[in-house]
Amino acid sequence: MNLNSQISLSCVSDGVVLVDPEQVKGKKVYVMLSCTFRYGRDDMDVMGMAFRRDIFLCSRQVYPPLQDKERSVHTKVQEKILRKLGDNAYPFFFEFPDNLPCSVCLQPGPTDVGKHCAVEFEVKAFCAENQDEKAQKRSSVRLAIRKIQYAPDKGGAAPSAETTCEFIMSDKPLHMRVSLEKETYYHGEEINISVDIDNSSNRNLKDLSVSVEQVTNVVLYSNDKYVKTVAYEETTDTVPSGTSLKKVYTLCPLLDDNRDRLGLALDGKLKHEDTNLASSSMCVRIIQHLVLILIMYVCKMLLCVCFSEVAVEVPFKLMHPKPDPGELITLPNMILSVFLFITEHELKSYLSF
Repeated sequence: MNLNSQISLSCVSDGVVLVDPEQVKGKKVYVMLSCTFRYGRDDMDVMGMAFRRDIFLCSRQVYPPLQDKERSVHTKVQEKILRKLGDNAYPFFFEFPDNLPCSVCLQPGPTDVGKHCAVEFEVKAFCAENQDEKAQKRSSVRLAIRKIQYAPDKGGAAPSAETTCEFIMSDKPLHMRVSLEKETYYHGEEINISVDIDNSSNRNLKDLSVSVEQVTNVVLYSNDKYVKTVAYEETTDTVPSGTSLKKVYTLCPLLDDNRDRLGLALDGKLKHEDTNLASSSMCVRIIQHLVLILIMYVCKMLLCVCFSEVAVEVPFKLMHPKPDPGELITLPNMILSVFLFITEHELKSYLSF
């Protein structure tokens, strides 16, 4: 089974299935696309109760074909694969619903085994009498895929936030402002955080720190909220009474610095492939049964005033850059990437075009 995938605001995925008529023996061949939300380990599935929920299921009959293969519209990749594989290859096509979530998972602990909380996508081809029949492992093939969202072409205004604090026995206030250079940053890109503090109060400020926090909301079953610091710098800067501070701090949130953080949200990954911190969620509108895990990031400045703390948070987006036109056949907002379970010989034989 070969799969070429492209996604726009209405996500689209297409591929090709190679069928052996002798092995099918009069049965039908179906292809199913599924989006599953898992919220427990595999070994926790007991007494017929699985800790998972199918969010989206869609199936297509590919053999015998329901329409003439020559009359159907194919993508360029499908046409090349069909020519290479011959008459027993059949195309298929799926359209995703709007606001279907992207692939994401919560990082397990170092000693944990199996899958935990995750949004997963899979394409399965199987042979059966009808599409409702349970597919047997020996007569089916599964393909793990993931859905990734790219940053928009045009970002919003550079974000900023400020606060003013007044203290007892102080005639003048404390004013703090934090700003970023832009709204959207790419994975692995440094973030310059501009801090402007005007301390007109009679209090001395100390223990100034800046951080990047990942905020994860699991909205499906309990609306849990997880806040994880993914980049942090504790400074030695102080702002005595009647002085000011203008400074730029640089942070770079990376998964490499957070490998052992339990519950950290990551982009969904395929086998034998590394991943990164989860990208920010971008939803046109929130649909409770489709939007499962919401991800956002904030830059936070925190300082101590006497025995209390003052904080300013600035939200921003962390995403993948859109690839160059030469890297993709089309240039949509999102893309499905694929891991093919085939041998090296088959790879050279089938895809040498």
